[in-house]
Amino acid sequence: MTRISRSSAKSLALHATLFVVLGFWMLPLVYMVSVGLRSPSQAFDPVLFAWPVTFANFITVIRDNPLTGIFLNSLIITVATVITVVSVSALFAFACSVLRLRGSLVIYATLLTTLMVPLASLVLPLAILLKTFGWVNTYWGLIFPYSALGVPFAIVILKAFMDDSPKELFDAARVDGCSSWQTFWHVALPLVRPALVFVAIWQFIVTWNEFFLALIVLTRAEMKTLTIVPMQYSGLYMANPGALFAILTLIALPLIFLYVLVQRAFVRGLLAGAVKG
Repeated sequence: MTRISRSSAKSLALHATLFVVLGFWMLPLVYMVSVGLRSPSQAFDPVLFAWPVTFANFITVIRDNPLTGIFLNSLIITVATVITVVSVSALFAFACSVLRLRGSLVIYATLLTTLMVPLASLVLPLAILLKTFGWVNTYWGLIFPYSALGVPFAIVILKAFMDDSPKELFDAARVDGCSSWQTFWHVALPLVRPALVFVAIWQFIVTWNEFFLALIVLTRAEMKTLTIVPMQYSGLYMANPGALFAILTLIALPLIFLYVLVQRAFVRGLLAGAVKG
């Protein structure tokens, strides 16, 4: 075999393997959509696809719930959390990595320890704190905790990128008379743009899918988010599996569309710091 033929064969084998892995990875998603399109009598049939297809479950979910308001609640909380996390973590990473403010490394090390704390252990203290501030059944009751939980991870990513950035650029900005804010806005942020995109997308996905804290904080029907809706279709005996999987499909669709739109930026941000130099 020629060198070109061997290269083509390796490429074909690699792509075939990746398609097989992709098929296994997609099975749960395909099954979720499939169950959402089944009639109640076919819900537990041990097949990947069932015929005939029905949209009755989606109609039931849309009829039973004010999805427009619920979607808006999730969107407001998610977008506000993403903006807060990206802003705070970028500023702190700049202060810690570039300005090297006194005490910033101690705060950074302290924030790292919070990554080891499970969310379940924070629910009761958070519930008491939010009730004291009157933030139960409010957007702030989720935006602030989500932001506090997301900032440590975002700082780790952004600080690593700023540590790897050329220090000569920051020194040149100071020599040119730039203030700290101008250096942050015109030098630091453009350098870590891939990391900012990655952090924003990651935080959007995490916040959009969060269920446990939303269940505790949001008790009024008009304030609930999308992740709380599936509870009314599940129970001890799986009362309505078709509607349950239909609403799960609707929850997943915005994330799928988001990833399709920004997948290049997401992967670029994920890999941008993999190679130095």
